Amino acid sequence: MLPCSLSTKENIASKLFDWKKVAQKDDGLKEVFYYDGYDGGFHYNNGRPGQSEQFKGRVSHFQDELKHGNASIIIRNTKISDSGEYTCDFPHLEPPQKFNIELLVAATPKPSVTTLDATSYWALLQCEVHGASLTSGVEWKDSTGNKLPAEETRTPERDHYYITLNTTVTKTGRYRCVTTQEEIKHQTHAETFVHISGEISFLVVLIR
Repeated sequence: MLPCSLSTKENIASKLFDWKKVAQKDDGLKEVFYYDGYDGGFHYNNGRPGQSEQFKGRVSHFQDELKHGNASIIIRNTKISDSGEYTCDFPHLEPPQKFNIELLVAATPKPSVTTLDATSYWALLQCEVHGASLTSGVEWKDSTGNKLPAEETRTPERDHYYITLNTTVTKTGRYRCVTTQEEIKHQTHAETFVHISGEISFLVVLIR
């Protein structure tokens, strides 16, 4: 939900308000939702043309809240491409009013882990993440939460990235691959258990 309300709480059912998205690069403004109360409440969901293809069928307003000055909208099935700056404009008010709202849509894909190779003394683990964003962070951790040294590869996939993160472990235990969406600080993870049969143990003998 993108909030937009008049502080006066006046009835805007017979007013006009226009939601736009500030497009990336030099594409100008994208029409998100237009409500024209001067024309009987004509808007993009009841036949009015002009809405950007990006938002068709996904945006609605709160009809029952217009009498309280609420021009907020809901964008459903949000996409990462919906992120950006939006404006809510009342051009015919005296004085005209415009509000700016920043929307961040981020995804945190769940990683998958596999064992690429193993001996009695070590195991090579790989973590794969499909659909990661530019700001997604991936790291291997041991059972106590310590970050492990690892080799990362990022491959572009349309507007996302395919990430692989390889690490070599030499001790029996649980290992976790953690994906973090840095902008919203949300995490997902996958775990694997590794048994190292040839772990070296040290016996200290005290001779008196």
